[in-house]
Amino acid sequence: MGANLTVSLEVQIEMRLPDYTLNVAFQAGDAPLSILGPSAAGKTMTLRAIAGLERPSRGRIVLNGRVLFDSDQRIDVPARHRRVAMLFQHYALFPHMTVAANILFGLQDLPPAERLARLERIVSQTHLAGLQNRYPRELSGGEQQRVALARALVTEPEALLLDEPLAALDTHLRAQIEYELLQTFQAYRGATLLVTHNIAEAYRLGENLLVLSKGRIAAFGPKKEVFTRPASLEVARLTGCKNFSRARAIGPHEIEALDWGCRLRTVQELPATAAGGELRVGIRAHHISFVEPEVPDSPTSGGASPPPENTFPAWLVRSSEAPFGVTIYFRLDGAGEGSPEYHLQAEVSQNDWRRLRERPQPWQVSLPADSVFVMGE
Repeated sequence: MGANLTVSLEVQIEMRLPDYTLNVAFQAGDAPLSILGPSAAGKTMTLRAIAGLERPSRGRIVLNGRVLFDSDQRIDVPARHRRVAMLFQHYALFPHMTVAANILFGLQDLPPAERLARLERIVSQTHLAGLQNRYPRELSGGEQQRVALARALVTEPEALLLDEPLAALDTHLRAQIEYELLQTFQAYRGATLLVTHNIAEAYRLGENLLVLSKGRIAAFGPKKEVFTRPASLEVARLTGCKNFSRARAIGPHEIEALDWGCRLRTVQELPATAAGGELRVGIRAHHISFVEPEVPDSPTSGGASPPPENTFPAWLVRSSEAPFGVTIYFRLDGAGEGSPEYHLQAEVSQNDWRRLRERPQPWQVSLPADSVFVMGE
């Protein structure tokens, strides 16, 4: 593929599955696309259809101007001719072949000199030098993953599809391989699609985000837009938001959170049609902060200053500690520990928690206007 070629993958497919119909339409360029969704959402099936391993019921797939599949024109290019490489979750290495033989498996039609040149380049690129004569059983999980990636890249594909590439790795290896994948994506000049159910991985590895739910697209666009302004309650939940309330619009930038019992300002401008309609308001747990209590003014200073925007008294219901952070569950109405349920949850560091728990309640909680988002059902 030429260095100046515009990368374009167009997918519009429909496929009947046992529990639902997969129906997706999207485009991808040279910016990595993360496909996020729960189990059985259709993520892997979408990749398999692009790779030619599954045949859609109908639709069209075009890669860099080449039609790979078109149900109306009865075009279905075989997988081996699509120039699409797929990296499977469990790598699918041949156990009886060496590292070198695994990598070269798809290059039998090339002259020996070209095969050797490609092997040397990809071994250097994927940090596999010295391992060429080993067998998969002699490799660590991270090394096996790099061999699978090398085998995918050595064919110089126009599209690289990765199905849960980090799922089989432990925490330490995930961080290491994630960094190596990012380096690979920067150097690779094709379309990259990454399937994951891990929200943090989807955000870190992809520039754009496709959210799937039961075979349909719930959201698609730049990752920051999808996370900052989710289009629906479903998308907000699928992207990890935990705090929601029924809401009604009061003004263009003001809402009443009915379940939280407070009024909130938001930088998001509400359409005129929002008045009287069913709305939801949300805020992500790590966007909530607890502010320092104000020092009372002196009698000659003219009185206390008004509280910051979207700041409310909060009472602790319970907390849940993890090694590096704490989840705080709290209410805004004066009910504290022992309450039947909480209004919101916030994520804070261990250091912030140590300082916070020493303060008398109520604490002052801030729900920043630029982090509050409003959506339909």
